Amino acid sequence: MKTGLTIRALTFVAAMSLAPLSAPSFAQQSPSGKNPTADSVNEEALFKQNSKITGRISIPDTKAGTLEQPQGREWRGFHEGWMPWIGAIAILGMVLLLGIFYFTKGRIMLEHNEHSGRKILRFNTFERFTHWMTATCFIILALTGLNYVFGKRLLMPLIGPDAFSAISQWSKYAHNFLAWPFIVGILFMMAVWLSDNVPNRIDWAWLKAGGGFFSNTHPSAGRFNAGQKIVFWIVMLGGLAMAITGIMLVFPFAGLDINGMQTIQGIHAVIAVLFIAAMLAHIYIGSLGMEGAYDAMGSGEVDLAWARAHHDLWVEEQQAKTASGPQVRSRPAPAE
Repeated sequence: MKTGLTIRALTFVAAMSLAPLSAPSFAQQSPSGKNPTADSVNEEALFKQNSKITGRISIPDTKAGTLEQPQGREWRGFHEGWMPWIGAIAILGMVLLLGIFYFTKGRIMLEHNEHSGRKILRFNTFERFTHWMTATCFIILALTGLNYVFGKRLLMPLIGPDAFSAISQWSKYAHNFLAWPFIVGILFMMAVWLSDNVPNRIDWAWLKAGGGFFSNTHPSAGRFNAGQKIVFWIVMLGGLAMAITGIMLVFPFAGLDINGMQTIQGIHAVIAVLFIAAMLAHIYIGSLGMEGAYDAMGSGEVDLAWARAHHDLWVEEQQAKTASGPQVRSRPAPAE
């Protein structure tokens, strides 16, 4: 009798211990044998009913009620897919072209003649200040902007997420604040150089001659040749476009909804990488690509032989302004 009671007690305890393990299997099935979540509304079904998924909120910012929208997927696909490719092709492609040009053509050297050794003022102090202020801001804006697109792909694996997060935060501050002196520099450039960059028939002749880059000739040019005028208008139009779209991004939703903000961000990014690619060519010509070109924005004075070779019409204008000829000075003789 005691043995029978003991067996029944053990059986009851075992059944109680196994009950929690078998309960979920019953909970997953409805009385009809179907999965109760099979008929729930999924994301695709919601999008078929409405263009976006929204909810009810109790705060004044109605944008917070939007949980998901198709345009967000399109923006993410552009930002994570197309944008890195556009940037890489534009910038690396320009670097490749400049490298090919340098190793095939070489550096454009200064031609020495009877005018060598004398200097002529090309840009005054305010012009050089305007150029370097704008150029410095542009370089920092370019680097911090490229970090936004390529940083997590190239920089973060090298320095780690913590350091990358700190750098990106300070990059954001630099990008937002240095945009203002960059805009001021664009306006200054427009004020001091607009009249010298109006296209004319001489520019067309310069372009047909290829600027003399592929021959031993030097087409006539005024203070700015056709190539420099193209760079000027790229800076003016590109800079103004960057300024307008950038201000819209700094003050989000001031006049645009989320779709407009995504569109503006895409426009800002595409113009930026094309702008950077164009400025790489400008930096190359003004430094490594042509001997004597850097002096124009370095000291403000260039060799008279260089000026006559590349801007002969401008030199003639300078000569006509003074009876004693251009404002030149002889280079001091080296100490013996």
